[in-house]
Amino acid sequence: MNTPSGVFLEAQGGEEDVECFLRGVREQAPPLAVISSVRSGDMTPVAENGFAIRESGGGGNAVQIAPDCDVCPDCLRELFDPADRRYRYPFINCTNCGPRYTIINGIPYDRSYTTMAGFTMCDQCRAEYEDPAHRRFHAQPNACPVCGPSLRLFDSRDNNVDGEPLETAVSLLKRGKILALKGLGGYHLAVDACNDEAVRELRKRKKRDEKPFAIMSPALADIAEFAVFDETEKRLLSGPERPIVLLRKREGNHIAPLIAPANGYFGVMLPYTPLHHLLLRDAFPALVMTSGNLSDEPISYRDDEALRRLADIADFFLTHNREIHTRTDDSVIRVFQGNPIFLRRSRGYVPRGITLPATQKSVLAVGAELKGTVCLTRGDKAFLSQHIGDLQNSATLASMEETVHHLGQILKIEPQVVAHDLHPDYLSTTYARGIRDLPKVGVQHHHAHMASCMAENGLEGAVQGVIFDGTGYGQDGTIWGGEFLVGGYEDFRRKGHLRAVPLPGGDAAVREPYRMALSHLYSVFGDELFELPLACVQAVPAAERKLFLKMLERRLNSPLTSSCGRLFDAVAAMTGLRGMVSYEGQAAIELEAHAESVETSLRYPFEVVTEEDCYVTDFSHMIRSIVRDMGVGRPGAEIARCFHNTLAAAVAETCGLIRGDTGIGRVVLSGGVFQNKLLSEGIHTLLTENKFHVFTQRLAPPNDGGIALGQAIIAGRSISCV
Repeated sequence: MNTPSGVFLEAQGGEEDVECFLRGVREQAPPLAVISSVRSGDMTPVAENGFAIRESGGGGNAVQIAPDCDVCPDCLRELFDPADRRYRYPFINCTNCGPRYTIINGIPYDRSYTTMAGFTMCDQCRAEYEDPAHRRFHAQPNACPVCGPSLRLFDSRDNNVDGEPLETAVSLLKRGKILALKGLGGYHLAVDACNDEAVRELRKRKKRDEKPFAIMSPALADIAEFAVFDETEKRLLSGPERPIVLLRKREGNHIAPLIAPANGYFGVMLPYTPLHHLLLRDAFPALVMTSGNLSDEPISYRDDEALRRLADIADFFLTHNREIHTRTDDSVIRVFQGNPIFLRRSRGYVPRGITLPATQKSVLAVGAELKGTVCLTRGDKAFLSQHIGDLQNSATLASMEETVHHLGQILKIEPQVVAHDLHPDYLSTTYARGIRDLPKVGVQHHHAHMASCMAENGLEGAVQGVIFDGTGYGQDGTIWGGEFLVGGYEDFRRKGHLRAVPLPGGDAAVREPYRMALSHLYSVFGDELFELPLACVQAVPAAERKLFLKMLERRLNSPLTSSCGRLFDAVAAMTGLRGMVSYEGQAAIELEAHAESVETSLRYPFEVVTEEDCYVTDFSHMIRSIVRDMGVGRPGAEIARCFHNTLAAAVAETCGLIRGDTGIGRVVLSGGVFQNKLLSEGIHTLLTENKFHVFTQRLAPPNDGGIALGQAIIAGRSISCV
C-alpha cells in the first residue's frame, strides 16, 4: 500500500522465502525507485493467499516525490515501432519513465493528484494499469492516442496550422522558423542550431545578445560531431535525469557560432521526452532548446501565459493539452575533476532530498537574489527546490511563492522558522519577513555558502571556508565576495579577504567591468590612472575622467568590495576582453576560456598582509605586472592564465597561514567563482599538495542556487539551541 511515509508491504511465507523477498526489494527495485531504508517486523499470520495492492492510505509525513525522468528504452522502442499502438505517440510512458514532479498537485502519487486526472483511460490502458505483471502497472500518466493528451500547432496569433502538427513543426524548423515547444516543466524556444540566420533572429527577438543557448541533439554520436566528452560527461548526458552538460567545443564544428560566442563550451543535452525524440530523429543534428522566456523572466509554463509572453518571439507554438503543474527549468552540470558540479539544479533532480548531518526542526529558507531557490527541511533531509530565477521582479517573486506553497504541500512540511539573507533590499528577504507567526533568522550570505558545502559533505565542527563570489552583504556594511572564513554552522569569523576596492557606480560596475579595472588601477597608480596605455582606460571619454577620479578618491557612490568576481571583471577589462557585459558572469567566463587556450605555470607576485587579526590578500603587484605585460604586447591568454595561477597560489598561502593560527586543515570551497573549472582545479591541487582536506559541492550548486541549503541548516541549528 502507498502511504505518505513510503510503501507498506505485507509478505507471508517461510523464513527463507521472506528473507528472499526482502533481498529482492533492495536488489531488484524498479529503475526509478530510490530506497532510503527498509524496516521489517513480525506480524501475526492470517489465512490469506494471493497478491493484492490496496488503495493508497494516509498517515505519516516522510513522503518523497520522484523527479521527472527521460524516456526508458522500452518506451523508446515502442515509440518507433510501426506495429505498436503507441507508434509515434508523443506522450508514451510507463512505470519506469516519464513525468513526475511537474504534474503532481498533491499526495500520494496517484493519478487523481496529477494533471492527468482529466484523461479517462481507455479499456486497453486501464487493463495495463491494473495488471501487476505489466510494465505500466500503476503508471499514473499512462495514456495512448485514443485516451491521452494530443498535440496542437498554431501561430503567434493563436490560429491553428493545417497539417499533422509534428511533421509540420519539423518542416517549419527546417525553414528557419522559431518554435515555442511545450516540454515537461515549461516552454522551450527552438530553432535549427546549424542555421546562422535563425539563431541570430532568436537572439534579437529574445533580447539575449550573447549569453549561450543550450542545444539538444538526438544521440551521443551527433554530439561527438561538434563537442568533446569523456566517460563521466557521457554518463551524465545519458542518465535518466538528462541535464544540460557543459562540453568543450570541437574545432571546426558545424554549430552556428552565435550559439555560444566567445565561449569554449556548449551546453548540450539529449532528448528527455518522446516529443523531443520525434522532433529530432532523422531531422536535425542539433536544435537550440532555450528557456521560453524573455531575459530576466521565469520560464513560461501555462499555455495562455506562454502565448502572451512569447508571441513576439516565436513564429509558431507546438503545444499539448496535458497541464504542467510545476514550472521547472533544465538542470545544468559541469564536470570538475571527474565529478559533476551543478550550475543549476532543477529538472531531473528536484525534489530529491539531501541528507543533513543531523536531524533538525523544519525550516523554510528562501535563498538570496540571484539564481533563486528555496529549501525546506524535515528531520535529517533538506529539499532544495528547482531553479526559480533571479529575484529581481514581481514575476519571479510570484514563482518563488508558488514553489514554496507547492513544495510544502506535496512534502507535508510545516516550517517552524524562516531563514533569509541579511541584505535588507532582497525581494526574498522582504518575502520572508512578511511571513507571519514564524521566527526569522537572518543568515550572512557567505556563511550560508560555507554551510551549504559543509552540509552536503556531512561535516561537523570547524572548517576553513574559501568563499568567492560576486556580491554578498557583509557584516561590516561593505560588499563581500573574496572571503576566508573560519567556523561552523553555529558561528563564523572573517579570518581573511581580498583587499577591498571601491565599486564605482555601485551596480553599474557589475554591468560595466571597465569600472572595476579603473578601481583596481586607481588603487595602484592613483591620479596617474588615465595616463596608462590600456584600451579600457583610454576609452573613457575625457569629460568623464575627472568624475571617475572624484568618485574613486572620495568613494562617491562607490561602496567598498572585496569581491573576487569583480576582480575577474577588472582583469578581463584590463586585457581588452570585455568592458561591458550582457549577462551575469560573462567577463569571468570569457577570461577562463581565454586562459584555457594556453599552458603555463607562471604567476604574478602578490602579498598577504595582516591587518587587525585578518589576512588581507593584496594584488597590487599583480596589477602592475599586468599593465607592464600589456604594454610589451604579451598575449592576453597568457596574462589570463597567469592571473588564474596567481589567485590559486594566494588561496593556498592564505589557507596555510590560517591553519598555522587555528590548526584547521579542512577547507570547503563555495561561491559562484568556483564554477570556474580552471581556478577550482588549481586551488584544489595546491591545497591537496599542502595536505589540506578539501571539500567541494556536488549535490547543490556552489553559486547562489545553493544558498538556501546553507541558510536552512544554520537556522535549524540556531533554533535547536534555543
